[in-house]
Amino acid sequence: MFSFFKKLGKKKEEPKKEEEIQVEVQDKSKLEEPLKKEVQKEVEVIKEEKPQEELEAKEVINKEIPKDEVNLEVELKEIDNKVEIKEEKQEEKQEEKEEEKEEIKDEVKEELEDNSKKGFFSKALSKTVGNLKSIIPKKQIKIDFDTVEELLIEADVEYEIVEKAMDGLPEQITRAQLRHRLVSLFEHISKEEIKKDINEKPFVDLIIGVNGAGKTTTIAKLANLYKQDGKKVLLGAGDTFRAAAIEQLSIWADKLDIPIIKTKQGHDASAVAFDTIHSGVAKKVDNVIIDTAGRLQTQVNLANELKKIVNVCNKAYEGAPHRKIMILDGTQGNSAIAQAKAFNEMISIDGIIVTKLDGTAKGGALFSIANQLELPIYYIGIGEKENDLIVFDEGEFVDSLLDELYI
Repeated sequence: MFSFFKKLGKKKEEPKKEEEIQVEVQDKSKLEEPLKKEVQKEVEVIKEEKPQEELEAKEVINKEIPKDEVNLEVELKEIDNKVEIKEEKQEEKQEEKEEEKEEIKDEVKEELEDNSKKGFFSKALSKTVGNLKSIIPKKQIKIDFDTVEELLIEADVEYEIVEKAMDGLPEQITRAQLRHRLVSLFEHISKEEIKKDINEKPFVDLIIGVNGAGKTTTIAKLANLYKQDGKKVLLGAGDTFRAAAIEQLSIWADKLDIPIIKTKQGHDASAVAFDTIHSGVAKKVDNVIIDTAGRLQTQVNLANELKKIVNVCNKAYEGAPHRKIMILDGTQGNSAIAQAKAFNEMISIDGIIVTKLDGTAKGGALFSIANQLELPIYYIGIGEKENDLIVFDEGEFVDSLLDELYI
């Protein structure tokens, strides 16, 4: 029984016949035909709109992409130009950096030179400053009128010069006010006069001064200064009055490796001057420095000899000597002014070198020397070494005094 019903159940689950399936498919296709038509209409509409979209797309593409090789070359040139401009800017920046470095180096060098000068002036004025500190032990912002007056007199500034410097200043004097007045004491000196005939070759310096002023040593220092500046130098031992002077200058010449023209004691000093200049012209040296006897201004015969030397220098080389320099002993203070005035009347001195400032408290005498003689101070010297000579700078000189008095 059960096997019978099972057979019946199996018969019900048998697959449909092919004919029945075909009928069902045909029925479905009839239903789908309206849908297909609608889809087809939509496709046709899309096709009609597409060409316009394609054209627009092509126009955009044509704008972005070069049409030919000419446009491509133009673009490449523009790129090259941009690269060149960028490289030029980089080079300019590099040049600016190099210029900045050079400027910094120059500033550092100037600062070191300034510090060196300040140190030198401080050393030269050490005794003068020490004397002033006994009046003002501590630095001040302002110093009263009477105290400033006392300080200047103590530094060996002549009273007439003190009155000139102090005229019109207030009761309480600042550093800036006093500095302006002290520097102005040197203003009458022409800077052009200092550089007079400096390009002449050979440039001839005739050195004048009394015995003991440090004349021979100063000649050696001046020669060393020229040599350090790359100049060819020739010395002339024109102090034939003393055998020791010839020997001393010869020792310096050997030490500095500088040639010298000399003769024996008692020979004609003007002949030595002529031979020195003549040799300097022949050898094309830059600087000739001629020593003279340490004569006293009261000795008329020696003064006349000095005038003769000046005339002979001009015969040897027209315009020589280009500078007649008086060596003054700084330890003598204002008393040295009388010597300078006498020599100036005889042969018209061009400028001054002050020596031995480190050994005196009379550093203020420089104000009187410059103001009364109305002559430039070329150099100041301290010590006995060849490097103990520096170009005089009125600003640095005044600052070295005031640095120890004012805050």
